[in-house]
Parts: sequence; C-alpha cells; structure tokens
Amino acid sequence: MEHGPMAADGPVVEVRGLRKTYAGGVEAVRGVDFEVHAGEVFGLLGPNGAGKSTTIGMLTATVVPTGGTARLAGFDLAADPLAARRRSAVVFQDPVVDRALTGRRNLEIHARLWGLPPVAARARSVEVAGRFGLAGLLDRPVASYSGGQRRRLEIARALVSSPGVLFLDEPTVGLDPRIRAELLDTIGCLRAADGMTIILTTHYLDEAERLCDRIAVMHDGRIVALDRPRALLDALGPEIVEVRLDQDPTGVLRSLRSRGVAGDDAFIVGHTLTVPLHRATAAQAVAVIGDLGLHRAEVTTRAPNLDDVYLRLTGGRLAA
Repeated sequence: MEHGPMAADGPVVEVRGLRKTYAGGVEAVRGVDFEVHAGEVFGLLGPNGAGKSTTIGMLTATVVPTGGTARLAGFDLAADPLAARRRSAVVFQDPVVDRALTGRRNLEIHARLWGLPPVAARARSVEVAGRFGLAGLLDRPVASYSGGQRRRLEIARALVSSPGVLFLDEPTVGLDPRIRAELLDTIGCLRAADGMTIILTTHYLDEAERLCDRIAVMHDGRIVALDRPRALLDALGPEIVEVRLDQDPTGVLRSLRSRGVAGDDAFIVGHTLTVPLHRATAAQAVAVIGDLGLHRAEVTTRAPNLDDVYLRLTGGRLAA
C-alpha cells in the first residue's frame, strides 16, 4: 500500500474550469485553472470566503463540483474518485482525531482503514509519530494534548497511508506563534524527506511566502494571480510609498502619474494611496509628494509584501 512520491513527468494535479455553486446560487468557485507538479508546495492564498477550502474539497472528492474537471495522479476525480483518493491525504481545518482515544490508537485505526495489516500498522504509527515529536505522547489520550500536539497528530495521521499528495487546509489556524513556527518547520521538512507534493490553503502571508514554491491568489472564487512568491513581489518593484490622507487621494494619484512617479499599478484603498516604485527612488517620490503641498499627509516607504499584491488585485486585505 506504499504509494510514495509521484513521478516527476507531467503535473500531479490538473484543474480545468473547476466550479462549485451551492444551493441558493452561491458561487464558491468560479472556474479555476492550475497545475501542480511532483514535489511542489503549492499554495491557495486568500481570506475566508475566497473559495480555497471548497477547491480543496473538490480535489479530495469530499465536495462534488458543479462543472469543470480535476485530475490527480492521472485519475479523473469525477470518474474515479477512489483511485485518486488512494494517492492523497487531507488534513482539514476541523479536527478529526478522536480525543477519547490515545494517539497510538488514532494512528493505528487510520492505518488499518487504509489496509495495513496489524503489525505494519503499528510500525507505521510509531514511525510517523516519531517524525512529529509525538513518540512520548502516544499512550496518552488525545484530550490531554496541547493544540499544537493535536495538530501534529492530525498531520501524522494523514501520513500513515504514505500519500503522494498531501492537502493541508489552513494547517496553523488557532495555534500560538511558537507552536505555529514549529509546525511550519515540520511541514517544510516533509517535501525534503519524502519528495511529497503539498497543496495548502492559507491566509497568512508569511506562511505562503515561506513554504510555497508557487501561489495561486484567490478572490471571490477566482484565481486572480498565480506565480512564485518572489515574482509576485518583484512585480511591485523594490519599494513602495504609502500616502495616508484625510481626503480622497484620487487627485494626488493623478498628479503622481503626470510626474512619472506612479504607474498603472498604483492603487487606492480608502484614504490610502499605495505607489509601487519602478523608476523613481523612494527619496525622489517623497520629494515629489512634498512638492504637492499636502496637509496632514502621512508618508511611509517600505518593501512590498503579499498583502500589497492582494490589495492591488482586489481592493481588499488578505487578513480578516
């Protein structure tokens, strides 16, 4: 039953025109297209309600698509969902481990459900528990685990089937910063150790930038950008200038464009004007802004981040 890493030739996941409309006409996913290659960490980045979890649900055969196609390891998820599911595992946002049972029992039951004989199930459970620093906790009830320990057990449980593709839906939500950092280290090691393909959803900027080879930025059920994190940031230039005003910044934006400081990718959200700098330096931009004679304007310069990418594309912030 060892599936192991996927072959490197061709995409492991192929999605074409995938859509999901719920009862009442709610369009959760509106025709997304992407591919994920073997050994890649691929992120779906966006706030709650962007369509990330619904997309994961369709790729794990737990949500029935309204339209489009999805293939995993060559298997069509609509025509042969069981074959596709055998090559993957998923860790959902909501916990699925049984808190009344021990960690060992949770792992062994899951291994047996995947067809491992009893001896192999016990050995595999010990192996994955050790990788996640849970060996000393295996005989304790899960109810006694900390939040971070339970989350590590959830991921260990998903790995007992030796999947080629691991889906992680918001894996660090609700964890304190230290536990979250430790879990991110563990997730980052999975590909290095196993050559595993990982698809994760997140609304945390640092998480996406740190873990993902490529990011699909989702908004309102659509993918509005897809590229490497560095490429998405580089598109905004080395620095940005933010101008916060107590008035409508539209006139200021026109002035900065006429003087060659702001380009087409400058954007306004509320009373804040954000100007990516491509030709002008930060000092030149600040000098031009000063010449405009603005009253009570707050001007700052900084490096761009993924929230700027999302704001430019959608007008809304990633973090709720």
